[in-house]
Amino acid sequence: MKQHAGNRKVKVILMQIFIIVFGFVMVYPVLWMISSAFKENRDIFTDIGLMPTVFNLNAFIDGWKGVGNANFGVFFLNSFKIVIPVVVLTLVSGMIVAYGFARFQFPGKKIMFSIMIATLMLPTSVLTIPTYVMFSKVGWVNTYLPFIVPAAFSTSAFFVYMLVQFVRGIPKELDEAAKIDGCNSFQILVKVIVPLCKPAIFSAGIFRFMWTWNDFFGNLIYINTVTKYPISLGLRMAIDNTAGSVNWSSIMAMSVLSILPPVILFFVAQDYFVEGIATTGIK
Repeated sequence: MKQHAGNRKVKVILMQIFIIVFGFVMVYPVLWMISSAFKENRDIFTDIGLMPTVFNLNAFIDGWKGVGNANFGVFFLNSFKIVIPVVVLTLVSGMIVAYGFARFQFPGKKIMFSIMIATLMLPTSVLTIPTYVMFSKVGWVNTYLPFIVPAAFSTSAFFVYMLVQFVRGIPKELDEAAKIDGCNSFQILVKVIVPLCKPAIFSAGIFRFMWTWNDFFGNLIYINTVTKYPISLGLRMAIDNTAGSVNWSSIMAMSVLSILPPVILFFVAQDYFVEGIATTGIK
C-alpha cells in the first residue's frame, strides 16, 4: 500500500511539473510581447530574456501617436463603435430566435432549423464576394453597417444554436408557472428564460466580443478610410507605414494595450459566468 501510494504521489508530481512547463511554453509568447514593449528596439531580437535591462516607456508614447492624423485612441474608439453594438445586437437577436426555436411550434420549424445549422458548414470565403456586392450596392462600404446590421437579424448560427441548446435544458414547467401568474410569452422570455440563461449569454458575449475585436479580414474589406480603422487595421498600418527599420517596441506596446479589453472582459465576465452556473438550479 505504501509503495502504491508513493508511486501515485510521484505520478502526480510529474504531471504537475509537465503542466507547469507546458503552460509556460504556451504563455511565453505573450510574456515576450509584454517584455518587448519595455525594451529598446535594438534589444528585442538580440535578447531572449523576459526581463529588460532598462525599462523604456517611450514605446507606449511613440506608439500611441499612430500614423498621420489617426492615433491609437481613434483606433480603440472605432473598435468599440463596432464591437459594442455587434455584441449587444447578437445577444438580443440570438436570444429571441433561440427562444422561438426552443419553445414554439410552427410550420417549417425543423426545416428552418436545419437550414440554419447548415449555414455553419459554409466557409467565410464563400460568402465574402456576394455580401460585399450586396453591401456595396446599398452604399454601406466604408461604414460599420455591414457588421452591425447583420448582428441585429441573428445571422450568426453558432450563437443561436448554443442558446437554443441551453433554453431547451430549462424545464417547461417554469413557463407554465409563469403563465399561471399572468405572464405572456415576452414576459416569460425576459423574466424567466433570460435570467436562467445567464451562463450561455455571457459565454456568447465573450466569444462575440473577442471574434469581433480581433477581426482583420472583414475590417480590411469594408473599411478603407484610416480615420475609421479599428485597432486590428491600425496595428497593421503601423507596420506598413514605417520607413526603413520597423519600430517593433512601439508595435509591441500597442499590441499589449490591444489585448487588454478582451482580457479584462474575460476575467470580469468569468465571475458572472460562475455565479450564473451556481445559482441556475436555485432560481
